[in-house]
Amino acid sequence: MAKRALILLEGSKGNGPLYVREAKRLGLHPITLATDPAQYDYLVAEGSQAIRVDTNDLEALISECSRLRATCDIAGITGFPGFEESLYVTVGKLCRHFNLPGPDPASIEQCCDKYVQRQLLAQAGVPMPAYRLAANAVEAEGAAAEIGLPVIVKPAVGSGSSGVRLCRTIDEVSDHTNYLLVGTHVSQSAPRILVEEFAHGPLYSTDTMGKAVIAAGHADFNRLPHFVPCGSMFPAPLTEDEHARIVDVSLSCLQALGLSWGPTNIEFRWTRRGPVVIEVNPRLPGWTTPRLIELAYGIDLVNEHIKLVIGDECDLRARHSRTAAARFLVPDRDGILDRIEGTGLAAAVPGVVDVRLYVAPNTPIVRKGDYQDMIGHVIAASTSPAATKATLQRAVDLIGWSITPFPALVE
Repeated sequence: MAKRALILLEGSKGNGPLYVREAKRLGLHPITLATDPAQYDYLVAEGSQAIRVDTNDLEALISECSRLRATCDIAGITGFPGFEESLYVTVGKLCRHFNLPGPDPASIEQCCDKYVQRQLLAQAGVPMPAYRLAANAVEAEGAAAEIGLPVIVKPAVGSGSSGVRLCRTIDEVSDHTNYLLVGTHVSQSAPRILVEEFAHGPLYSTDTMGKAVIAAGHADFNRLPHFVPCGSMFPAPLTEDEHARIVDVSLSCLQALGLSWGPTNIEFRWTRRGPVVIEVNPRLPGWTTPRLIELAYGIDLVNEHIKLVIGDECDLRARHSRTAAARFLVPDRDGILDRIEGTGLAAAVPGVVDVRLYVAPNTPIVRKGDYQDMIGHVIAASTSPAATKATLQRAVDLIGWSITPFPALVE
């Protein structure tokens, strides 16, 4: 009998190992197609098959999948978008080509362009911050003046808070816009920058599968003017009415953007106007979110997504109600990470579920002002928000590290 294969485009240090392990648990044979498979260390550790292929070349992917079908049954195709989420558009096109369940590529494509996304949400009456599109620093300065400082300046395409900055002055708007236009954050032939109102208030998110809202969480960021994740908690501390309002806005987003299949992550700020939508991401969130949702609700999003991908029925019912939270370890300086200690003590604290480091000693630390600045996390869970927070604090206080600054450059 031919193996049932799950094709995974590219990889992810966060969710990638989870998909490989869960695919095997479901009796599937995971095969990763990647431009550079060697960058995903877990593939070797998990003994998972990987094939080198240009994942930016749709015809090359179709050819490789057709070749694989000669020796195995392709049960489903999915993937892990990087900074540019267009890879998930390719996933949708491949699924269409091979008549497999998958996302609508047109819906994903318009959602990945944050300006088009904003326009569609505005047409549907979804509450959002004021926004303008700019192609250069002069246009960005004019947009900031119209909206009113401070503003958020960010690329129209991207993820993980890369290139996102809070600008409090016109000079900062101009400087950051020019930085984005000449840097690696904007790769299109016609660079486009979004200038948005800075929405004040706590940050929340919802995670959906198809048309069902599964979970609502709360997140913390620090390191302003950049946005570096420092913590996350499920479920979010919302009243019944607040939760209902966020769910209603989430469903409006899905309808406005045509996202009726697969996972979606929606970010909000709770302002004086109530919840306003910061961003809609047509994918499963990474890092600790799937684990936190499983601990809090008993729903394994990776498992349910794979079942959806291979055409099986999902079960999105909550099994229990607990509080799960993560604290991210974020360095406050650049340099060489000399040591990191106390992780064993932190892991031994009752209620701690996971302590994980993303880097090893002697690693150069160069902060980028986004999710890439995180060097590890601690996860805790209990029956109460207060107990979970206290456990996290106890564990994090036991972890310490030192960073030696880089040698000064001699002119």
